[in-house]
Amino acid sequence: QVQLVESGGGLVQPGGSLRLSCAASGFSLDGYAIAWFRQAPGKEREAVSCFTSSDGTTYYADSVKGRFAISRDNAKNTVYLQLNSLKREDKAGYFCAAPGIRNAIIARCNRAGYDYWGQGTQVTVSS
Repeated sequence: QVQLVESGGGLVQPGGSLRLSCAASGFSLDGYAIAWFRQAPGKEREAVSCFTSSDGTTYYADSVKGRFAISRDNAKNTVYLQLNSLKREDKAGYFCAAPGIRNAIIARCNRAGYDYWGQGTQVTVSS
């Protein structure tokens, strides 16, 4: 059974940092274009960052470029999202997602390309 479990969220002050984790079970993340999305109350779910293909190419939304970094540890079957210089507008539930096939190419983290989703981890940025 495919499962994605996010962790690492919490309350942080503006300018602070968090590292989110997305641990997979039921399949190996190696070769999968994993993505991070976020959704704030009353807003649409939006792409934050992703591996666009199995070659390691990454994509970042303009709003997080230079502040967030996606990485992966295939040995731990985990993908990470490092959040730096957090702003109040980064407050949201953060979700990881995986496509249904290995070696998929998903341009700009197109939401339609993902078949599996985690339950999310909450990030709150407040002083």
